[in-house]
Amino acid sequence: MELPKGKLIAIGGNEDKGSENEPNNEQKNNINFFELQILSRILQEIKGHKDSTVEVITVHHQSLKRLEKPTLLHSVNWVTVSSINAYKTRDDAKNPEFIERIKKCDGVMFTGGNQLRLSTIFGGTEILQILHQRYYQENFVIAGTSAGAMAMPNTMIYHGSSSGALLKGEVKITTGLAFIKDVIIDSHFDKRGRFGRVAQAVAANPSCIGIGLGEDTGVLITEGRYLEIIGSTLVTIVDGHEIKHSNIADLQDGSPISIENLRVHILTKGNCYDLKNRVFTKEPVLIKQ
Repeated sequence: MELPKGKLIAIGGNEDKGSENEPNNEQKNNINFFELQILSRILQEIKGHKDSTVEVITVHHQSLKRLEKPTLLHSVNWVTVSSINAYKTRDDAKNPEFIERIKKCDGVMFTGGNQLRLSTIFGGTEILQILHQRYYQENFVIAGTSAGAMAMPNTMIYHGSSSGALLKGEVKITTGLAFIKDVIIDSHFDKRGRFGRVAQAVAANPSCIGIGLGEDTGVLITEGRYLEIIGSTLVTIVDGHEIKHSNIADLQDGSPISIENLRVHILTKGNCYDLKNRVFTKEPVLIKQ
């Protein structure tokens, strides 16, 4: 199996305080959610030069004013933040100017908003193909926060309230941007009490590892398998490989789910997790570059 040469950085976000309606899963964009330690790590992994460019990609046009001056990015003297890419429809994803910019940039950052819009706008497009190619063949960084993080895997949660998350059918899943397989990512994990969402998603897809991202916290994913925790709070790993019993396949929608032997790990800054071997380590794994 080909290993990606690039890196993913999935961030839980804290750009809002949970005031939006949960079922809609809409998140405001605010570049200032990045703590300097997370931002610094993104730029460090890009390994930039004086002409480096980061493309910030948003699909939520009402957020453009908030993203016109991402001051933290501009505070780094070698990086250029290209004018914000605003994708409102699939036609925008076919824009030759945007395609050329994605071919030339040194990294991309998907903002928050709505992960279903990300998947429906970019799915099957040339831009997504280019991003996949660059991620696998180059030392290319793809970062995402909130919805931008949740859309990264092949399996994506796009709907589900926290209060009803352990009732069958309350958590809706579809295909994401597929930069990584066999994981499910959820954001605002602790703040919004989303353990139940990931538990149901993993019970229905036990080959997947659930990754619950706390706010102001993220994971750096290398070689498509090694997770390193960055940021100030927690990341929760939910492993369903050793589930002994789950009634989810036999229930009618709206019935409560039971799950036996779901494994959970809690990680903080500097801890690591090997997705392939499902192993927790206290310190980063040495990876050959």
